[in-house]
Amino acid sequence: MNIQISITDQSLTLMNDGERVATYSISSASNGIGFKEGSYCTPIGSFEIREKIGEGAELGTVFRSRKPEGVWRGEAGEGDLVLTRIIRLDGMEPENANSMERYIYIHGTNHEDKLGTPASCGCIRMRNADIVELYDRVQEGADVLIEE
Repeated sequence: MNIQISITDQSLTLMNDGERVATYSISSASNGIGFKEGSYCTPIGSFEIREKIGEGAELGTVFRSRKPEGVWRGEAGEGDLVLTRIIRLDGMEPENANSMERYIYIHGTNHEDKLGTPASCGCIRMRNADIVELYDRVQEGADVLIEE
């Protein structure tokens, strides 16, 4: 299994041997595409799943510094929370090689209403139920392609 993400379509497609398995709505960065640390932009190019975090965590589990820290129950006014599961990406090209240091993830969100539009701080946001499904289907080491 591998992942293809389209910034233009705001979609993530799970592929298996060239065949589409599933497509999910996402949100990439509201600041657009970029590679600089602190830019709050989504990097593009080739990546690898370096780490999966949150196996078995309750839907809505809040992660801070990749550690579970309670459960989000739909409270308003929260910032950009990293919820439910984390799929951590490692850039395979010189321009995106800093993705681990930038903490670029695919993760669940408390802003599901904004999916389909660029609204994140650089990561790829997904519905919480969708990130659980994706997490369970991909392995560490799988290829991820983020395209404009």
